[in-house]
Amino acid sequence: MADRDPDDDLARLRERVDALESRPAPVRHRTRSVCAAVLIVLGCLLAPLALVATWTADLADDTDRYVATVAPLARDSAVQDAAADRITDELMRYLNLSDLLKDAAPADRPGLEKALGALGGSLDDAVSGFVRKKAREVVASETFARFWTDANRRLHTTVDKALTGSGGGAVRIEGDAVTVDLAPVIEQVKTRLVDAGLKPAAKIPDVHTDFTVLRTEKVADLQTYFRLLQLAGVWLPVIAALLLAGGVLLAVRRRRALVAAALGFAVTALLLGLGLTVFRAFYLDALPASVSQPAAGAVYDTLTRFLRTAVRAVVALGVVLALAAWLSGPGRRASAVRQIWHAGIGAARTQTDRLGLRTGPVGPFVHRHRVWIGWLLVAGAVVAFVLWPHPTGWVVVGIALALLFALAVVDFVGEERAA
Repeated sequence: MADRDPDDDLARLRERVDALESRPAPVRHRTRSVCAAVLIVLGCLLAPLALVATWTADLADDTDRYVATVAPLARDSAVQDAAADRITDELMRYLNLSDLLKDAAPADRPGLEKALGALGGSLDDAVSGFVRKKAREVVASETFARFWTDANRRLHTTVDKALTGSGGGAVRIEGDAVTVDLAPVIEQVKTRLVDAGLKPAAKIPDVHTDFTVLRTEKVADLQTYFRLLQLAGVWLPVIAALLLAGGVLLAVRRRRALVAAALGFAVTALLLGLGLTVFRAFYLDALPASVSQPAAGAVYDTLTRFLRTAVRAVVALGVVLALAAWLSGPGRRASAVRQIWHAGIGAARTQTDRLGLRTGPVGPFVHRHRVWIGWLLVAGAVVAFVLWPHPTGWVVVGIALALLFALAVVDFVGEERAA
């Protein structure tokens, strides 16, 4: 029997593959592909809403998370300036400048005249500037920071009620604004004014003034959205994950579907981050002229910073999953990357062999069970991510690098070696 030409066999094999690929896909496969695509698209569309819902539920249900969110506002210079201006305006309503020197005790007049005269300008400007200076000192001190943090911690339940529309407490929604009562801070300012020589400030009655944290013309709508998102905070992430997983499992080409789902998940999260930036500009433009733009921007940035952190974590997670799915696939470039990986590990193993280092019975054991060990490491990485309280993008990258290192160790130790 004559030898068969390998080139002829290869040509026939290629013709067979081309014929199979040119056949129309079975209807069943097309249906599966369409259903898988629908599930993946729905899961990706729900991803941003799931992030917002989870962030909202965290603010409402976790006191420590809420305090960690709002605490930096007490040290923001724009917020401090706005609070000092608000306190100054309120206190100046109770200081009768025409009677200020007349009502002062004779023994106090020289000190008061000296304090006012040192400031220069008109009496109105002098007293207003003096009051604002003392107010700015108070809001820049640890006293204001402690007041802000402690008040928000004690009144977290009230904040929750305010955001859900039931009101009450020092933090509440009135009309179109979310406000905080600055009465304790004003008392501190009054004390400093008296200590500085402005004795008539002691006659100012208890002053309750509201400092606006958030203002919008549609508070009722926000309250409705908040309640809906709070209810969805637990279930939306689960539904989105199930839809994405179902789409990948239903797909004919699961690896390609996983890459598409991971990248789609990352892209929709990135769009949410861009949306937060765009909405910030619209929100600030819609504020009344009386509201401090820098302070409002600081409040917006502070309240949404954990949401932005979650967005970056999801984007990083999507990219890592897509890379992992692609690198484990049969593609030519992915195979080349894996060959480089194994070549590097093989070079390191060769050097250790030359040094006389051996793994003993561990090497053969790892070699026999390397597939199971690899899956256990992947499962451990998934569990670490799920159980991490509030993962960031760097946490995702760190877990991925740790998993990569662990897999490299398994590959290095578990290679079957010649006796």
